[in-house]
Amino acid sequence: CWMRLPHFRVVGDNLKDRFDGASRVMVDNAGSQRGPTGGKKNRYNFQLQPYNPDHKPPGKMDLVYLEQSPNFCNKNPRLGIQGTSGRQCNATSIGVDGCELMCCDRGYRVQEVTVKERCQCTF
Repeated sequence: CWMRLPHFRVVGDNLKDRFDGASRVMVDNAGSQRGPTGGKKNRYNFQLQPYNPDHKPPGKMDLVYLEQSPNFCNKNPRLGIQGTSGRQCNATSIGVDGCELMCCDRGYRVQEVTVKERCQCTF
């Protein structure tokens, strides 16, 4: 009998789905470690509450976060963020190096460069 893990791509896809649906939460330290029936509330002495009171509390399998990520588009020397202004992007890429994502909806300039090189041609 062998224990098997799913293919790495499947694990990554599942993690990405959870990341896209992650909920912002706050830690509620109020209350004792015992629940109303005297049983242990949970193994930690806190409860995760949704940051937005209109949202439902996260489940055991939900991905959560406590703070918003910083804005990586703009320079922030205090956090060591260089920003993306002035960087070269790839107009045909849909990845992180693509102009749509890297330029943060600020627009971008297209520069076409023709390079002449000597080749090792024989005639």
